[in-house]
Amino acid sequence: MDFVKAFIVGGLICVVGQLLLDKTKLTPARILVTFVVLGVFLQLIGVYEPLVDFAGAGATVPLTGFGYNLCKGAYKAVTEQGFLGVFTGGLTAGAGGIAAALIFGFLVAVIFKSKAKK
Repeated sequence: MDFVKAFIVGGLICVVGQLLLDKTKLTPARILVTFVVLGVFLQLIGVYEPLVDFAGAGATVPLTGFGYNLCKGAYKAVTEQGFLGVFTGGLTAGAGGIAAALIFGFLVAVIFKSKAKK
């Protein structure tokens, strides 16, 4: 049942993104930033944590989950370190995902040859 909940919640988040792409003139970059900021905002008002508890990876894998992770890390660091945690907490919380993206991106670039668009 966990897989079904994750699929439905993650799918609904992706549907919202696709609708924004199709029905508005927002660029993909603006939609990306909107989703990350939305994840931060929803975590701040206390809505995203219950969604993560319910859907698991369906809520943490999309871009809103990255915003949630940044906010959660910053909040934890501020409570432990004070004001300096504002600057270090989000980066510490997101470091694993960012490092994985860089490493896998590099490996794919080494293994495959890129082609120019025509």
